Amino acid sequence: MREALAERERLLAIAPHIIRPMRFVLPYVDGLRPRWLLRLGLFVYDHVGARERLAASDAVALADSPLGAPLKPSMRDGFEYADCWVDDSRLVVLNALDAAERGATVLTRTAVTGARDLDGRWEIHCRDQVTGAERVVRSRVLVNAAGAWVNELLGNAGVQAAHRLRLVQGSHLILRRLYEGDHAYLLQSPDRRVVFMIPYQQHYTLVGTTDVPYEGDPSRPVISEAERDYLISCINRFLRHPAGVDDIRGSYSGVRPLYDSGEAAAQKVSRDYHLELQRADSGAPVLSVYGGKITTYRRLAEHALELLAPALGMEWQSWTATEPLPGGDVPGADMPRFIARSRERWPGLPATLVERLAQAHGTRIAAVLGGAREMKDLGRHFGADLTEAEMRYLVRHEWARSAQDILWRRTRLGLALPASAVNDLQDAVAQLL
Repeated sequence: MREALAERERLLAIAPHIIRPMRFVLPYVDGLRPRWLLRLGLFVYDHVGARERLAASDAVALADSPLGAPLKPSMRDGFEYADCWVDDSRLVVLNALDAAERGATVLTRTAVTGARDLDGRWEIHCRDQVTGAERVVRSRVLVNAAGAWVNELLGNAGVQAAHRLRLVQGSHLILRRLYEGDHAYLLQSPDRRVVFMIPYQQHYTLVGTTDVPYEGDPSRPVISEAERDYLISCINRFLRHPAGVDDIRGSYSGVRPLYDSGEAAAQKVSRDYHLELQRADSGAPVLSVYGGKITTYRRLAEHALELLAPALGMEWQSWTATEPLPGGDVPGADMPRFIARSRERWPGLPATLVERLAQAHGTRIAAVLGGAREMKDLGRHFGADLTEAEMRYLVRHEWARSAQDILWRRTRLGLALPASAVNDLQDAVAQLL
């Protein structure tokens, strides 16, 4: 827990544009967890980590606060604490961009079709899934961070897996905006799980998540009716005005590849990571990553290098604590001030557009907007604040190759862009490739 809390503070400093503090409200419910236990848990949360940017927790009288306005009158009190929200699509691409700028070769849409141990080194065979082109990569070590496919890759490399995975599906609902404010709610469920409601993309509320054992294709998880009903039922235990199926604007699901610690219930399986260093027959090292979560992803990477440094014959020291992700070098990590200055720099552009781009790209917003004085300087407008200038930037610098890449894997503008504009966007992307 200490490590995770310390990482929150560190990530706030190096990526303030995509990771930001958020107030979470925890309504108290009689008959679930005792009040003293919740307070004790929050006390530990406040004091176990090096808290600098995140506010301390506190009790809140919901009946007398705007924080209680969306809730049933019976929800009279509770607690609030500070945590972080991250734009996961941006976090992924910015880490790839950071690696590329430090010398890495990033191959998107490329599958590993096999790996062979040849005299203590790896020969890795890859295939471009668009063109079919084959490629061979040779390496002294192989880092197997294949997620749900980690043991499958080991099998292809001729290495016996040392551990099992537990695949768990987590699903989310995207609903119409259910309440005003920039705070989130953490809601206790009778099954002793918690479900959150988070403001999402200005016009929506994100609700999640579930923990369901998964046995299908890890690349094709889909929310079930049971998961949908579970999430709706949970939030309706708290909402003054119940939500229904008609309020759903979208959903998404993912598969967590958890290290199988032998727990019977999916929600009890550890979310911590486990690193396993093995060697193939002639000594080629392979490091496999089991489990893990966003909060401690840089700690995981540092730990991986600690294990691999001897095999690489190198000395290594941690350096990521103060090194910002691309666009994260915001002065003082003060995003409100940076957004205000960005609006002053581009006064002829819609304030909402400038703010969204500042949050997505940080200091690299200048590479998107350049010297634009008004909207026509940004080229074609596809809708939902997406312009030709941003589309070009994403294709040229962030490996976007399709409309879906832009609308869902680099942004979440697919929620707002009219379906009629998607084909036009795809045509425009194709012209740049």
